This record gives sequence, structure tokens and C-alpha cells, in this order.
Amino acid sequence: MAEKKRSIIPRDISWLSFNARVLQEANDPAVPLKERIRFLGIHSNNQDEFFRVRVATLKRMQLVMKKGVKAAMHLEKSPDHILEEIHQVVLQQQHEFARIWENILGELRKQKIHFINEKQLSKEQQLFVEKYYDDEVSPNLIPLMIEDIPKMPYLRDKSIYLGVVMRKKSKSYQQKYALIEIPAKALGRFVLLPSKAGEQHIMLLEDVIRYNLKHIFTYFDFDSFNAHLFKVTKDAELDIDNDISTDIAQKIEKGIKRRREGKPVRFVYDKDMDAGLLEYLMRRLNLSRKDNLIPGGRIHNFRHFMDFPDVFNTRNPRKPSFIHPALDDGKKMFDVLKQQDVLLSFPYHSFTSLIHLLREAAMDADVQSIKITAYRLASNSKIINALINAVRNGKKVTVVLELKARFDEEANLYWKEVLEQEGVKVLTGVPNMKVHAKACVITRKSGNRLMHYGFISTGNLNEKTARIYGDHCLLTSNRLIMADANRLFSYLEKPTAGMAPLRACKTLWVCPTGMRKNIQACINKEIANAKAGKPAAITIKINSLSDQLLIEHLYKAAQAGVAVRLIVRGIFCAVFDDLKPKPAIKPVCISIVDEYLEHARVLAFHNNGKPQVFISSADFMVRNLDHRVEAAVPITNSTIKQELLDILDIQLSDNVKARQLEGKLKNEYVPAKGQRKIKSQIEVYKYLAAKKLASPAHPRFDERDKVSKL
Repeated sequence: MAEKKRSIIPRDISWLSFNARVLQEANDPAVPLKERIRFLGIHSNNQDEFFRVRVATLKRMQLVMKKGVKAAMHLEKSPDHILEEIHQVVLQQQHEFARIWENILGELRKQKIHFINEKQLSKEQQLFVEKYYDDEVSPNLIPLMIEDIPKMPYLRDKSIYLGVVMRKKSKSYQQKYALIEIPAKALGRFVLLPSKAGEQHIMLLEDVIRYNLKHIFTYFDFDSFNAHLFKVTKDAELDIDNDISTDIAQKIEKGIKRRREGKPVRFVYDKDMDAGLLEYLMRRLNLSRKDNLIPGGRIHNFRHFMDFPDVFNTRNPRKPSFIHPALDDGKKMFDVLKQQDVLLSFPYHSFTSLIHLLREAAMDADVQSIKITAYRLASNSKIINALINAVRNGKKVTVVLELKARFDEEANLYWKEVLEQEGVKVLTGVPNMKVHAKACVITRKSGNRLMHYGFISTGNLNEKTARIYGDHCLLTSNRLIMADANRLFSYLEKPTAGMAPLRACKTLWVCPTGMRKNIQACINKEIANAKAGKPAAITIKINSLSDQLLIEHLYKAAQAGVAVRLIVRGIFCAVFDDLKPKPAIKPVCISIVDEYLEHARVLAFHNNGKPQVFISSADFMVRNLDHRVEAAVPITNSTIKQELLDILDIQLSDNVKARQLEGKLKNEYVPAKGQRKIKSQIEVYKYLAAKKLASPAHPRFDERDKVSKL
């Protein structure tokens, strides 16, 4: 008899539950006001990407099903059902978002920070706005009389637009429609107005334009203007043609151009928009009432609010990053790494150590080559500058640049051109897969032999996001790790030759060849130990848990008596509540959403008292484990291993920013139960800062030549 299928939360509904946790941060009065506004921006930006990718995918699935084509979609519910559920949840969150924003506006007013619209300007402010419009805004505006254009103009899905209705008061039946793109990218969204002493008045760019509508359309004989904001979100899937005569960069460029023509998947508009204009826009955009039409307030594109002007009297008490104690005092990186592994934990440890490693490699006469993967880079990347410096100093530099990194395709095409002009060898990924592994190998002469130094990381080589993303990066010269890292690059340099180099990896766990089976083997070992009456525990910290096979293994582990502890920031599809028989040890499942984005992936297995600990670039998702190149590295140094286990314990004890993950998606905070309040991001900082003060020397690689037998 077939085993009954166990409960799984649809990944898209689970993701919306994660975005609700972001909204909770915006609602928390204990969070500094500027950060609360930033969380509204993050929520808005997250939702935009969700519609551009996930909702667009579900709509494509709808078309496939309607055409009668059988598709292995691995969905518990139909796309129609999920899309309807998404629409309802999004509307609820939109209502909550509006309520929170109104509360924040009240808090701003208490601090004498006021949002001013076009009808609230003083005489002095009117003159300022008129001059600002003439000097700055007008050169960036292209008003479109859309009724006179046969084809609806291209609407950018990261932009906001004013839909303008012009009328003659004496002849209301005479009207025209116009469209104005708000040039927020060029000018910013916020205009600081002349204000009274002790006060700060802020105007949004669209309201500057509203105030000047009569001036903009002076050529027409109209005296009544209504303007309402709207935005369109489009399918962001990057269609790549299969023309074998075209290289990947050209395919990406073509795909980016075709993305401009993506179908609208959401239309967000001011609920007070003129009814005639709304119907007209829907008709021209081929939208129907069945599409995701989201009525909202006066303001859209809150993602700009992530860059809200710093007009606050109070400052966020964020503590500065610090140099890892093993790398302090101007020590040469290669000398340190020759003796010991170093674990950097961002944003607590400074990202500059990675930049210093590459800069040192660039100038070291004994360094012969640098090989590195890059997924998402900073806009003014110091990593790129260090690599260019290296090639100018005669080093062979190879960069694996993932051109298919979603929404970073154009930026990575730019970096490809910059690097190639400098003589860097640029590899552009693997056909039909993304290279998501974060790895580096530096080859250096040491006497008569070659040594390899480098790192394996959980996060991107991006100094900007490293200030707000929680990640781990292992710096090492461990010969077994570096041997496998070289095998990884051998595959990336000649992917069409097959995956033999990946299969040959004995220390690194890599995708798509070995990581899944190794994770399953470790879980199975814990199950066997639990059944034999031995202590058994699994602690996993990841961004997303949606892979059904691994969820099933975790279900079995919990039922066998393994202590399962999960820290999952985003998508969480497991439902441990419904397991029958119920686990003797209740699984602990939490999500931490706080000031820093918890981005690290850490896997820890009790292993009968000899813990196995790994850091990884991969989440527990089908796309990561089966369709990407990923890497996980074992932590062999006992001091670093204990450090990671301590950090996991601190995070699992969080009772301020941790939410309980369960099937009903309530996002309830973990109760303090009379204990002292523990905010894990503050406690981790204290823990690592104390280690810096103590500055203990790590022992040499105590397991450097051992390979774990799974």
C-alpha cells in the first residue's frame, strides 16, 4: 500500500508568510523609525520580485495546463488555486501595510518630520518647488499623450507613473489622458523643502510634478488636472534562445531586451484613480478584472523608502564591524592561513579582510594565479578592483561570472566587459545551470612547491550587502579543501567535458553531484543512532526549505527521536505539527527577521558526539541541489566548529526576533517565558567581540588530513 503523502505548505504561500514577518518589523515600535520605514521598503521590493518571478511562473503554468500539456510541477494545489490564495493574502498585507504607514506618519509628525503634498505648500515652498521643477525635474520628463499613440508605450516595471486626466471645467465631457514616468532613478524620490526651525518638510517627487501639471500642459486649453499614481509589474523570466552559434553573453543581452516585452502580472493603482482612466489603462494594457489588480493608497514603489533621507534626531545604535582577531595587527594573510583556518562571520567581522586577501595576492611576487566565482557584485566593486590589480601585476586571473544571476544580468555583463578589457579570463557559467558556489583559489609558490589558499563562503562577494547580510566565510589553505576547490574550477573551466571533477570531490559537498546524497546520509545516520538509543540531533540553518525529499527525511528523523532544530529565514514548507505518530522530541522551527538579513547556511549533525559541521551556499530547494553548482565545506578546526555551534545555540535561544514556524503560518514570536530577553544578533556580536578581546590563537588544522566517512 502506498504511503500517504504528508503535508507540505505551498512554497509561494510560505514565502508570503516570510514577507509578513518583514512587515512585522515595520510594525514593531521597538525598532528605530528609520529602520521601520526601511522594512516597508524591503517588503515592497520583495513583493515586486515575487510577482515578477513566482506569480509570473504560476501564470505560465496556467497556460501549460490550459493547453492540456502534462507538467511535473510538484504542486499540492493547482496554479489557479494558489494564484487566488496569493491574491487574497496580498490584499490583506496591503491593508496591513497601509495601517502601519499611517502609524509611522504619526510617529514622524511627533518628531516634527512632515510629508507635504502639492496642496499644502507655503508661499516659500511653492517658489522652491517651481524652481526645483524647472532646474531639475523638467529636463528629465517626457509627458506622453497616450490617446494619440497607436501602440501603448513601454512601461518599465521598476518605475512609477502618473496617469493624468485633463479637463475643461466648463466642458467636463472634453478630456485627455496623459502619462508621466516619475524620474526617481535620476533624481531620487524625496525632496527636502525649506522648513521652519526644528522641523523637516519632505515632498515626494511625484507631488512636485503634480504641483506643476498646469505648467507642463500649458499648450492645452485645460484648467482641471487630476493625477494618480500606478505601477505595472511584469514577467521577469529571462527567455534564453537555444541558438548554439550565439554565446551566452549575447543570449543574455537578447533575453534582457525581450524581458522589456514581458506580460503584466500585477497592476497597482491609487484606489481614488479616475474610473475612466482606470478602464482606459486596463484596456490598453490588456488587463482584466481576473488579473492581479491591487488598489492601494496615494504612494507606490515603497522600495525607494529603503533610501529614506536621514532626517532623524536619533541614530541607530548599530555597532561597527571589526577585524577578525587572527587577522588584526597588520598580519600577512598568507602567513596566517598557512598556520590556521579563519572563519569570518559577516557583518560582525569586517568584509575588508576578504578584499585585503585579494589585494595581498595581487601584489605578492610568489602568487601565480587567482580563480574566483562571482554571483552578485557591488556597484563599485573593490573585489573587481583587486582582481584587475592582480592581472596588471602579471597574475593569471580567472573569474567565473554568473550572467544568469536574476536581476543582476546587466550588471554582470558590464563587469564581463570591464574584466576582459583588463586581460582577465572570464567564464560565463554553465549551460542550463547557475553557478551559485562562492569559492576562491589562490596559487602561490612556497619554496619549491605550490600552495593553495582561498575560501568557501555562504554569501556573495559584495561589500555593500556584507554590511547587512549575515554570512560565514572560511579562509583556509587546507590541502584537501583546496584540492576539491581546484576540481570545482576544473569543471567550471570545461563544463562540457562532464562532471567527473565534481564527482571526484572527497571533502567538499558539491551540487548537483553529491550534496543531496551526503545530506541524506547524515540525516539517516542520525536516525540510525536515535533508533539505537544513542543521542541524535540535527541543527540546520538555511534561507529556504522546500525540497520535498529532504523534508520527508527530516519528518522521519523527528519521528525516530532525533532532536531536529531548524532556523529558516524565508520559505518553510514543512508541517511537523501533522506528523503521526508525533515526535517524542518536538522539533524546534524558527525564523529570525531582524536588522541583518540572516543569509548563512550551516548544517550541524551530532554524529554520536563527534559533530560534523558544514557551511554551504545551497538552500534545501530543488533548484539549488539539482540545478545549480553549489559548494559546502566541512569545518575541521575544533575551535571554529565550536564557534559555529555556539552561534547556532545563540540564535535558537532568540526570544525577541524569532518567530515560530508552523503549518498555520501565524508568525507568532517565540515567547520569553520569564527568561531574559535574548536578541540573537546583539548576542552574536557580543560573543564574537568577546573572542576578539580574548584573542585566542586557533590551533593548527587538527583534522586537516581527515575525510569524513558518511
